[in-house]
Amino acid sequence: MKLYHSPTSPYVRKVMVLLHETDQLQDVELETVENTPVSPATPLLSKAPLTKVPALERPDGPTLFDSRVICAFLDSRAKAGLYPDGSAHWDVLTLEALADGILDAALLMTYESRLRPEDKRWNEWVEAQWVKIERACAALNQRWMAHLSGSLDMGQIAIGCALGYLDLRHDARGWRNGNDALAAWFAEFNERPSMTTTRPPS
Repeated sequence: MKLYHSPTSPYVRKVMVLLHETDQLQDVELETVENTPVSPATPLLSKAPLTKVPALERPDGPTLFDSRVICAFLDSRAKAGLYPDGSAHWDVLTLEALADGILDAALLMTYESRLRPEDKRWNEWVEAQWVKIERACAALNQRWMAHLSGSLDMGQIAIGCALGYLDLRHDARGWRNGNDALAAWFAEFNERPSMTTTRPPS
């Protein structure tokens, strides 16, 4: 299998953490691509029509894209149980969706400052994205700490990667403010070998 990869993509990081945690890294060839919404990577054009990373090329089926699809596939392949059965299954999916929502908002903020011409930037819109992130972090701190402190699952991995991306691109905004329990959890989770190994370059 081949994983189209960018070392700073938080969605790619989710997949990489899962590969480390499930001992599947040796089964995947990494192909690093330079990819932005306005300059898609050529190798992806025939593989993934949305030209987003990660994308997982398989020898026995179409290329998989969207990190949630890839993570579910790799978890099933390894029989790792990161998406548990029963009611916990829906909790994990909800946490992963919340994490990806944080990432979606954070990436839109990043693109606004890095890709959009300065005279076309909309500060009110950027602030609205940050409000979404603040609400999500507050919800995690108030509602989800018991789950985050339990056995490893894909919800925890997704939240860890999302918070790591906030540190990478929006650290000055201070997502930890008022979220002491979440900050303490992340400080410990962020030292897992799978997280330290996949930490993006600053």
